[in-house]
Amino acid sequence: MRQDSLLSIENLRTRFHTYEGVLTAVDGIGLEVYRGETLGVVGESGCGKSVTALSILRLLASPPAEIQGEILFDGKNLLNMSLDEIRQIRGNSISMIFQEPMTSLNPVLTIGEQISEAIKLHQGVTHQEAWSKTVEMLRTVQIPSPEIRAKEYPHKLSGGMRQRAMIAMALSCHPRLLLADEPTTALDVTIQSQIVELMERLKEEIRTSIVLITHNLGLIAGWPSE
Repeated sequence: MRQDSLLSIENLRTRFHTYEGVLTAVDGIGLEVYRGETLGVVGESGCGKSVTALSILRLLASPPAEIQGEILFDGKNLLNMSLDEIRQIRGNSISMIFQEPMTSLNPVLTIGEQISEAIKLHQGVTHQEAWSKTVEMLRTVQIPSPEIRAKEYPHKLSGGMRQRAMIAMALSCHPRLLLADEPTTALDVTIQSQIVELMERLKEEIRTSIVLITHNLGLIAGWPSE
């Protein structure tokens, strides 16, 4: 493992125990992400890309999921951490942009409530401070009239704005690692380009590393070079 390595995965295996037997979703994957780097993970649908990301954050219920191997984040094995320790890392040191914002965002909470909740949880600030930072993050991801949009529910936003809101939430605590799972799915080509440029710009500003998960070779080919 190189000295500037932020995330190092060795021989990761994720299995699901079902009534019909054991299903192996990830079988012996290994990868390394360096500080300030964007790493692309490319594969066809159903090959285990999303399961790999969920395994890193231990978001798979055990049982039925069983995760084996080594996931080193800043030299510490995430698989050996207690649930309390891993909760302190989720959304704080490591954040994730989920594949479909409409199903990932809570439909009964406003966009602002969902982002500010994460900020209060991990940064220990007041409600007013968290709300101010929420509006600032929405402005940072170029959502127009962020003070108004923060008070709206997910269904009131377009697909592109929901994706930007997800990015704002994921980056609100300035994570050191961002797992982006199909961040441009179901967006038209113009919006895709805007999201790519936005993520790369924010990576430089916040100095975070990105694991980009996608089945789209064109997206990887068009990603700005390091």
